Amino acid sequence: MPEQQLPVWADPAVSPAGLDAQGMSRRRLLRRAGLFGAAFALGPATAPALAAADDDRHLGGADPRLAYLVGDHHVHSVYSHDAKYTFSQQATAAARYGLDWMVFNEHSNVGHARYGAALEHREILRARAENPRQLIFQGLEWYIPAAEHATVFAAPGPHEADLLTRFELAYDGKLLGYDKGGAADPDTARNEAHAVKAVKWLAEQRRSGYVDDVLVLANHPLRLGIDSPHELRAWRDAAPGIVIGMEGAPGAQGAAIPGWRGATSIRGEYENRPSDQSWSGYPADAYLTYGGFDWATATVGGLWDALLAEGRLFSITSNSDNHRTVFDTWKNGDWAPGRNFDNTGRLPDPVDTDTPQPGSDFWPGEFSRTHVGVTRYGYRAVMAGLRAGRVWVDHGHLLDGLDVRLRRERDHGPGVTLGGRLRVRAGERLTLCVTVTTASRANPQGILPRPAHVDVVRGAVRGPAADRDGWRAPDTRVVHSTDVGGRTGTYTLRIPITAGEESFYVRLRGSDGNRHGAGYLGAAVDPHGPIPHAPGDGDPWADTWFYSNPVFVDVTGAR
Repeated sequence: MPEQQLPVWADPAVSPAGLDAQGMSRRRLLRRAGLFGAAFALGPATAPALAAADDDRHLGGADPRLAYLVGDHHVHSVYSHDAKYTFSQQATAAARYGLDWMVFNEHSNVGHARYGAALEHREILRARAENPRQLIFQGLEWYIPAAEHATVFAAPGPHEADLLTRFELAYDGKLLGYDKGGAADPDTARNEAHAVKAVKWLAEQRRSGYVDDVLVLANHPLRLGIDSPHELRAWRDAAPGIVIGMEGAPGAQGAAIPGWRGATSIRGEYENRPSDQSWSGYPADAYLTYGGFDWATATVGGLWDALLAEGRLFSITSNSDNHRTVFDTWKNGDWAPGRNFDNTGRLPDPVDTDTPQPGSDFWPGEFSRTHVGVTRYGYRAVMAGLRAGRVWVDHGHLLDGLDVRLRRERDHGPGVTLGGRLRVRAGERLTLCVTVTTASRANPQGILPRPAHVDVVRGAVRGPAADRDGWRAPDTRVVHSTDVGGRTGTYTLRIPITAGEESFYVRLRGSDGNRHGAGYLGAAVDPHGPIPHAPGDGDPWADTWFYSNPVFVDVTGAR
């Protein structure tokens, strides 16, 4: 399917919500940029040329001007055995909450593999035709052999459904019975090896041109603690550019709304404790969420930083994982005699009861959002933006826009952005420009959110980990924090940074300031980080955060 130009939305009421990071609406941005014409795609070419001596010509860096498309890579429908909504209900909700793109990643099982995937694909094609302003991907929630789940999705094309079905039948841990991965399980090594084989197979389908693109993102990695650090590294290393990251924050963010599900409920449904399948090196506190984010992401100096400290990008995302929306009144319909999921691959359409039904989730885009920087509009552009790491995430519609640029003090160009790499000399002075656009309207809960602080996290890059199960990055910490309480509109923070003798990365984080405390690894590392909520008392709207992917700085001559 060819890339599309971004449409000029005719009706602001149905337009995707949000502003670009410079404070313009996406509609104004497109008009000003000539619908993502060549001048937009090559934005930095209009910037002043970098004045540099010959020996300086390979230093610095410049990335293009971007627009950010908002999406969700983890959405379920009646083609998942444990969900309940139709495609139409999910797509309508996504449009209402401003999503530009979404991935239907239905759970793998016998019914889905035999019947559901093909039926789903026909609905996907119809939905694309009926909703040309939305980018709708077909995906699969893969039961990773010996581990948790992952979103697998492909670019639209003649083989997208076939790729997913072949993958499901050949590599799904649930279908194969390759689910065991505990230390005492005799098949653990085989199962882990099969997961590596699976992502290599996906990479080969892309390399051969069978599909134009395919991506994998690990879902809720610490929910059960069965995604060990060595497995995450193995998947990433086996298929670079295919396995690109993990959910920084899980779905099910409404699980601990006070008085809703019970006194033991935790945001994200992280209500489990270690089992014999869990990796033994995780502490007990890893099985909680911190400000709604997975412990692996929320811990400064923790597992995410340990992966980044190797000098390789590993993205984070946020999503709804929508199965059953909080306070929703719909329930699953009744089966016809003799029919079930295994012999149909599809649940009956839901029916409205007028009474709130059990649920932990928000609609796609209602609470959790993943923002992907693109230079043009289309399926491949979103996938390219995800692969490049041009990603930031937020909860509760905390920000309308975020733009991050890092450049050398002597340069006049735009610098590099999220996921990018800046080349400098040791001792050079740099400027980190963070442009924030605050929310211009109330979020779906009726709250006009405001960020209270913006934090800069910095970590040393030391190369491949000697310990493949290491989850600590001891040289990573919060190095700068700016109080932005009371500031509204669009403003730019200019933060000075000096390059040392070794390569490093910086990433951003911030919150509404309502709940924070010393980070998991102590106040010296993170003086005001996210903290767990009391069981059963986790109002997500009262504790919202944003996170960005890193920018890497390669110091010439660094060890």
